[in-house]
Amino acid sequence: MNAKSTELSSEETDLWARAPSPCIDVCKYKRRGRCIGCSMTKLEKQAFPENGGPQQKKAFIETLIANLEEIGRNPAFWAYTYRHKCEREGVPCPITIEK
Repeated sequence: MNAKSTELSSEETDLWARAPSPCIDVCKYKRRGRCIGCSMTKLEKQAFPENGGPQQKKAFIETLIANLEEIGRNPAFWAYTYRHKCEREGVPCPITIEK
């Protein structure tokens, strides 16, 4: 995934400003209240800053990736599906997929 950074370039700012929610439209809450698709809780999904700034969106998604790693899930699987969501929505995906 992208390296953590406090300052975003103008290109990164544009990418993150247009980033859709990290929800990948599975929405089945079976893992202790966490979605089996993105591992977010319902409250976390509602907290995504749809109209927030690029740095807020980036921080939210970086936290999601860290949570996936912490619970032993490979974030690349989520990232692959998220990339497809971005393509469907016609926006560039702000994350890279590491295998």
